[in-house]
Amino acid sequence: MLGFKNFLLVSSILALLSCSGSEESPAVKPEPVPPTPPPQAVLTEAELMDKVQRDVLRYFWEYAHPESKLTRERYHVDNPGFDASVLSAGGSGFGMLNILVGIKNGYVPRSEAVARLTTALTFLQNADRFHGAWPHWINGSTGKVLPFSAKDDGGDLVETAFIAQGLIAVREYFKNSANAQEKELSEKADTLWRAIEWNFYTQGKEEGLYWHWSPNYGFEMNMKLQGFDETLVTYILAASSPEHSISKVNYERGWARSGAVRSASSQYGIPVLAQHNGQGTGVGPLFWSHYSFLCLNPMGLQDAYLDYGKVTTNHAQIQYQYALANPKKWKDYGAKHWGLTASYSRASDGGTTYNAHSPQNDLGVISPTAALSSMPFTPKESMQHLRMLYEERASSLVGVAGPYDAYAPHYNWVANRYLAIDQGTIGVMVENHKSSFLWDLFMNAPEIKLGLKKLGFTSSRYTL
Repeated sequence: MLGFKNFLLVSSILALLSCSGSEESPAVKPEPVPPTPPPQAVLTEAELMDKVQRDVLRYFWEYAHPESKLTRERYHVDNPGFDASVLSAGGSGFGMLNILVGIKNGYVPRSEAVARLTTALTFLQNADRFHGAWPHWINGSTGKVLPFSAKDDGGDLVETAFIAQGLIAVREYFKNSANAQEKELSEKADTLWRAIEWNFYTQGKEEGLYWHWSPNYGFEMNMKLQGFDETLVTYILAASSPEHSISKVNYERGWARSGAVRSASSQYGIPVLAQHNGQGTGVGPLFWSHYSFLCLNPMGLQDAYLDYGKVTTNHAQIQYQYALANPKKWKDYGAKHWGLTASYSRASDGGTTYNAHSPQNDLGVISPTAALSSMPFTPKESMQHLRMLYEERASSLVGVAGPYDAYAPHYNWVANRYLAIDQGTIGVMVENHKSSFLWDLFMNAPEIKLGLKKLGFTSSRYTL
């Protein structure tokens, strides 16, 4: 899923077509030049956002696993059967959010969406869990764990957090419904969320949360969740748990690293504000500012260390300015082509691999999810990228479920594939930009308010 876990993937490359004309013979009277066809109507910004939201929803609706109705890890247009049984736990959480957006905007029938979500949650209820946490990968037919790596064959707390934020959003959306099926769905979501044993993943210490636990290897992977990265929401949820809560000390020593999460550096005159453990003075891949903030509203949100609205906005703005500066002189980098994050990537042999792109790891690969999912933070800059995708290069960069996962203009290379965790953030963050829909559902959940307050957060937009 993440920039620090590489996949072994089948290689592919999509060549762009070109054409050339021939010079007119001077001995032949040229034919009259046909009139220029009228330009196509330019879509409004609202129409463009609606278009991309509808398109990415198809990944979670039409390309969902047929039995579980949860989200496949990936979909290869050139090889549809590849990894067809592998479910993404985190991507499935993102899928729940996209379906809620679909209901709200009238993209899918409400009753059918409720039926699908009920099937999905029932599957999760019966799937392998490890102290309440789901594994990174799940077999879509059996519900059994599929090892992500040699010792990663048990609970994945971060992936579980991405499911949990979806569960809370589903619960909140349907909790006051008079419809029996919707009320039952809300209650099922609440039961699953409450069963996650967040405090178990502290290893009984007050040093933070740990990513993995395996029934075969215990805590041998020993990966502590430390900011700044995508794991903030894991701490928020863990502190908010009614039955399995963690202490504030775990948050301070884990996520905040006792204040070391702060950065005093700047890039392009923009304060970086937050730094990942070991990242140095630069900004990382943009998914760090997306995954935790699909439901957690960073705008006006502060703790003792950071102003998260400024952190996420500056992160996106620095990446935009990086593309304009284009220090590596990649073709097309600029106002329309920007955004570096974890995604499929171009391998040295021209094939396809996976990488966590950032200004510190710039391979010339643009990932559309990076700019599009930054819409709440950089609306003008993100819209420039969106307009380019659909009005200039739709034939090569947009496919059956929205923008393809990645492309490298310098090499005329396109990954005509999809990853759940990349498609999953686009429609959600566009909706948050439009209406704060998912932000409001999550931030108004009673236990989330209590958890944020417990950790010392304040919000200028919500009463905690």
